[in-house]
Amino acid sequence: MKIEGRNSVYELLKTDKEIDKILVQKDIKDEASKRLLNAIKSRRIKVQLVDKYVIDKESESKRSQGFIAYVSDYKYFDLSDILGACKDKDGFVVILNEILDPHNLGSIIRVCECAGVDGLIIGKDRSASVSDTVMRISEGALNHVKIARVTNINNAIDELKKEGFWVYAAELGGSEIYKSDLTGKICLVIGGEDSGVKKLTKSKCDGVVTIPMFGKVNSLNASVACGIAVYEIIRQRVMKNAEK
Repeated sequence: MKIEGRNSVYELLKTDKEIDKILVQKDIKDEASKRLLNAIKSRRIKVQLVDKYVIDKESESKRSQGFIAYVSDYKYFDLSDILGACKDKDGFVVILNEILDPHNLGSIIRVCECAGVDGLIIGKDRSASVSDTVMRISEGALNHVKIARVTNINNAIDELKKEGFWVYAAELGGSEIYKSDLTGKICLVIGGEDSGVKKLTKSKCDGVVTIPMFGKVNSLNASVACGIAVYEIIRQRVMKNAEK
């Protein structure tokens, strides 16, 4: 897997992931690039200084900023790893129900990492998987998020419920999200770009929460909807803690 760009490579250095090598453009002179190169060298990672045309040829995004790191493919976590991270606290998990666009997946990962979500769950089938594109769009957030890929999303919901989670689908036709109590152990289900949350999956949920809309278009991009819903849950948690 390729990880491109200063921010993404810098975030990679914060992890314990094994890095095969990093291509660095020879003629970079800006201070941010110099600091990153020094950080790479301090980790004793193999650095290959190359001409700009080599970087351009290797770059998928064409926005590498002179840095491309090579690491092994993303290693998914087990559902038990995410449940373990939620033990003895009000866990927060996000399930993605057939998110197919890798750009949406990358954006959602970035939102969830910023919000401190304990883990994401995606399906093995009919779902975007972690790729170079997802890593790039997440701006390195992927390095700090637990993602479990499961055979059956509905079975995962059952497991979460056994652990005390309340599961809510973010979908049209439900209770207004700003008037819903979303404190405690929460799992938020985000549906696919075109199909929304599947009927059977929705029936497994404890409720449906809806983001009110006042314009002529009655739908939001999946990553935007996820961001709004995730931060409403965070807002409620912050308010609840402030009241204690």
